[in-house]
Amino acid sequence: MTRDRLPAGSARVIFANRFYAPDHSATAQMLTDVAEGLAARGRPVQVITSRMMYDAPAARLPAREDIAGVKVVRVATTRFGRAGLIGRALDYASFYAASFLRTLADVRRGDIIVIKTDPPLLSVPLGLAARLRGAKVVNWLQDIFPETAQELGVKMAHGPVGRLAAAARNRSVTAAARNVVIGARMAERVQEFGAPEASIMQIPNFCDDTAIRPLAAADNPLRAAWGFGPEDFVIGYSGNLGRAHDIATLLGAAEALKGTPQIRFLFIGGGHLRTELDAEAAERGLTSITTRPYQPRHQLGLSLCVPDIHWASLLPPLEGLILPSKLYGIAAAGRPLLMVGDPDGDIGRIIRAHRFGAVVPVGAAETLAARIEAWRADPGDVARMGARARAFIETHASRAHVLDLWSGLIEDVLAGG
Repeated sequence: MTRDRLPAGSARVIFANRFYAPDHSATAQMLTDVAEGLAARGRPVQVITSRMMYDAPAARLPAREDIAGVKVVRVATTRFGRAGLIGRALDYASFYAASFLRTLADVRRGDIIVIKTDPPLLSVPLGLAARLRGAKVVNWLQDIFPETAQELGVKMAHGPVGRLAAAARNRSVTAAARNVVIGARMAERVQEFGAPEASIMQIPNFCDDTAIRPLAAADNPLRAAWGFGPEDFVIGYSGNLGRAHDIATLLGAAEALKGTPQIRFLFIGGGHLRTELDAEAAERGLTSITTRPYQPRHQLGLSLCVPDIHWASLLPPLEGLILPSKLYGIAAAGRPLLMVGDPDGDIGRIIRAHRFGAVVPVGAAETLAARIEAWRADPGDVARMGARARAFIETHASRAHVLDLWSGLIEDVLAGG
């Protein structure tokens, strides 16, 4: 048997993404769950990733190890981290090169390589490497570039560089066996790029809904440990607060609610806007805002249940390009969601269809404050929305359901469907 051919039924699934377990970033956690889930179902699975951690670029994870039946291969890259755009670009470029060479070395004819979008446009070099090796390509699109960078004001993403990047991206999606998207509006975007409709499959993001379950405030030891009493109504945010998000609306609402000390705000995580949030809160005298660092994965079942409700945001021009995956952990915890963004965005559509939250336009701070006040005054409505949030997870976005979708997709691609 040659190195290039595998016996029937033994084709491997090889995932490529810059971060993987034990990293705690959202895309790394979802990739870990899918990879381990497929491995548990008997599929040979490998991951090509970096030796870095999302918020610890100096980390040096092992070059090779097996985790829960998944073969993890980590390539060496630069490690400037996320602080500056130039350093981040160098990290991207080194991962492109290293993962391209590793794909050429590892991928065999008949394999399926599932390419995520960290770093952006990873499907361009790795799609080429996979085709050279006779493998089938599945793009797993968590966000879309260069359009996201253009909307965020990255100058390099405009002009000839942006047009060249978009053209290369379009070729990568049209050549793929499948393009997995995470929202309906993203599906529309990918079809506009020229991908055949039959190649586009919507598979939602998800969380570990067996570990994250509704927990009453009185039963949550973390709530008291973080200084919240039974009389407090806590509005939470958990995860990365980056350039794609809005904080001005939330800060305006917090300022409008300064006269109600029982209304508290909790921010868990980090990101580009974290420093700005801290500075603005201090300047405005917003003592109602409490901050905590990222929580380890095993702690999410408690930390996501500290707030009574959660908020999230996405700048409207980024709809169809990004979908904040924190939606799923919030819903699994049985908490309503206040979305600051486009009412017709993907998250807006979901929470409106399943009735577990509300959408407030960007800039409508007084509307946001009024909604918070109304929910604080009606705990029964909050409880009912929380129950509907959990029901949404169990019927539409459970971990088991998403793994079934991935298993079906892999089998279909292997069968040439």
